Amino acid sequence: MTTALKNWSPALVIFDCDGVLVDSEPIANRIIAEALTKVGLELTGEQALGYFLGGKLSRIKLKVEADLGIDLGDDWLDGVYQREFTAFRAELKLIPGIEGVLDDLDRAGVPYCVGSNGPLYKMRVSLGVTGLYERLESRIFSADMVPEPKPAPDLFLHAAAAFDIPPEDVAVVEDSPTGVRAGVAAGMRVFGYGHDSGEASLAEVGATVTFSDMSALPRLLGLVQ
Repeated sequence: MTTALKNWSPALVIFDCDGVLVDSEPIANRIIAEALTKVGLELTGEQALGYFLGGKLSRIKLKVEADLGIDLGDDWLDGVYQREFTAFRAELKLIPGIEGVLDDLDRAGVPYCVGSNGPLYKMRVSLGVTGLYERLESRIFSADMVPEPKPAPDLFLHAAAAFDIPPEDVAVVEDSPTGVRAGVAAGMRVFGYGHDSGEASLAEVGATVTFSDMSALPRLLGLVQ
């Protein structure tokens, strides 16, 4: 874990959703692996996590179709999401320590929001079953709102503009190289949570700070001593 930044504190914190607020990446990628194995691309959930972590599912679909020379059909995405939602309702948990992070941000008066490649209806489910949706409802941004998903900076710049805060004053909390690249491209400070992909892979693509225990984030953000 790297140390807190000196003489800097955020005016806004943007959290990725999957793998940062909710521990959904292993579940979602298990379902994706099962769906792709059925069409001839044999993957384990762990392999899918490594390949697709942080990616937008519609873009994953297009790549698989191009690589395999097949058409997965118009209903493939909805089918995968419905299977994910069923699993989320049975299995999904919050990332340990994230509620304490949000509480510390509230006490410090620092605004925060969600910026995810996932569609809004997916976040209504994942945040809903874990009890965070009402807390974040008016502050959720999806890549569907901008021209390009992560790793492009569009989503993070859109979210920062909604709060009228310049990029250099924004902290992004991400768990994937894809998300870290987006934050770096946006000119923001990126806090890389290495729970799923490891701290080293996030540092390699430009994370300003890396950590693996979410309860450490308030100190890294300068909210607490």
